[in-house]
Amino acid sequence: MDIREKSDLFISVIDTHKGILYKVVNAYCQKPADRNDLIQEIYIQLWKAFENYKTDNKYSTWIYRIALNVSISFYRKENSRLKIAIPLEANVFEFSDNCDYEEKETNFGLLQRFISELNEIDKALMLLYLEEKSYKEIAEIIGITETNVSTKIARIKQKLKEKFKLNKNN
Repeated sequence: MDIREKSDLFISVIDTHKGILYKVVNAYCQKPADRNDLIQEIYIQLWKAFENYKTDNKYSTWIYRIALNVSISFYRKENSRLKIAIPLEANVFEFSDNCDYEEKETNFGLLQRFISELNEIDKALMLLYLEEKSYKEIAEIIGITETNVSTKIARIKQKLKEKFKLNKNN
């Protein structure tokens, strides 16, 4: 396969599975600038790994594995950076008084927020679970046993239920 055919196939695969990338990036990054950096890094790693793609895996499994690994690394680096960064005042970059930043949170919004507060592995598990991946597929993507997937997801679901109850009571 020449470089042009490889590029066309890669673009087609990425375009077909861009929803996966969107979900992973949004699960790991709250800021738009960070999302752009992360998506670029994922594209680079996917392109580098594309030549070694094994056809016995589905493209979606392969993309999830790479995207989650890159995201987890990015998340860890970002957390390390934030620990030494000096926070700026909230309004330092505001240019307009008519910006409305307050939005009413729905249950979906709360769920997204609660998932974003999970550690990187639990976040990946919930992302795949909400994508209705089987425990077997999740185990293959994350690299743990199906039993471990089942146990972890049950614990995460319980933790999320508790957060919803606490939020409802407040």
